[in-house]
Amino acid sequence: MDFSFHEDQESLRELATRIFTDLATQERLRAMETGAEGDGERFDAKLWAELATAGLLGIGLPESVGGAGLGFLEIGILAELAGRTAAYVPVIETLAVSAAAVASFGTGDQQQTWLPGVVAGTSILTSALAEPGGTPLSPATTATRSADGWVLNGVKSFVPSGMIADAVLVPARVDEENVSVFIVPTAGPGVARERQVINTGQSEARFTFSSVELDAAAQVGSTEQGPAIVEWMIQRNLVAVSLAQAGACAASVELVGEYTKGREQFGKAIATFQAVGQRAADAYVDAEAVRLTAWQAAWRLSEDLPADKEVAVAKFWAADGGQRVVHAAVHLHGGVGVDREYPLHRYFLMTKHFELTLGGATDQLRQLGATLAAEPV
Repeated sequence: MDFSFHEDQESLRELATRIFTDLATQERLRAMETGAEGDGERFDAKLWAELATAGLLGIGLPESVGGAGLGFLEIGILAELAGRTAAYVPVIETLAVSAAAVASFGTGDQQQTWLPGVVAGTSILTSALAEPGGTPLSPATTATRSADGWVLNGVKSFVPSGMIADAVLVPARVDEENVSVFIVPTAGPGVARERQVINTGQSEARFTFSSVELDAAAQVGSTEQGPAIVEWMIQRNLVAVSLAQAGACAASVELVGEYTKGREQFGKAIATFQAVGQRAADAYVDAEAVRLTAWQAAWRLSEDLPADKEVAVAKFWAADGGQRVVHAAVHLHGGVGVDREYPLHRYFLMTKHFELTLGGATDQLRQLGATLAAEPV
């Protein structure tokens, strides 16, 4: 498989890399974490606005809403860079999943209502895929038909960027067999949200929907399309997370290289010690496995090819290999590795969050085993 990018994609990568590295600096990240900059939600509005000005927030959205009309691979480049720089921007939840779902399955009116704001950087969309007592494809949250549309009831937990989102895509059970997706404005009547702080220090949200009245136009796609849309959203979420994990792993390995070349013991750089070199080499191999499996899955999704196995493999490596990379990085840094003034701690916390998002390594192996068992001999 050819993992190289074509000329336009390389230009996109160069532009995005420059913006991310110029703005998502160690100093600015630290300022947001200490509350010296930002609104306390750890959302880098300046970086988000710069990405919008450069036309990158609409890279995967149709031209009819002001986007560039490109695809998932281009969004994946942004996801990998967001992970590599530990930037506080909602690339995964807004660009890779929610806005893309509205673009792919929404009506023209839904697209015109929500997507121009995403392109301009003035609107943030997110998805509520996790909930207590249910799963994305079998939610406890319900939507019952009313005279004018639907009535939504239920609870969704750990919604990424939920505290700053303008609308949330909510999978809900509509009858005994079907699930459908609804666009719910977060400021609407009956919608309550409360902050949930995750291990990285970022805020997610717990949404409670109490008899929320939605008109018929809030439904994304048809009822029959609902399960396929939810599965589509899950797969893109998992692959975007895996790409961000690949970026975090690559950055961790780079930090190891810089530190071990400069840290001396017994008059020699510790990078020359055999045990150090072997541990770093293992971390590099794991980081490459995370990257290659993530991009393989991203390519298959971008080509609309069956990707169940590839997505599960990518997420397994992101969960399992990603943890080995950051643990090795912390070990090779010694005490510096746990210093919160040093950037490695962000990647350590981030990879743990990514590991568990929508199912860890064991969950992915179970899903992969079930997929393989279902294939005819």
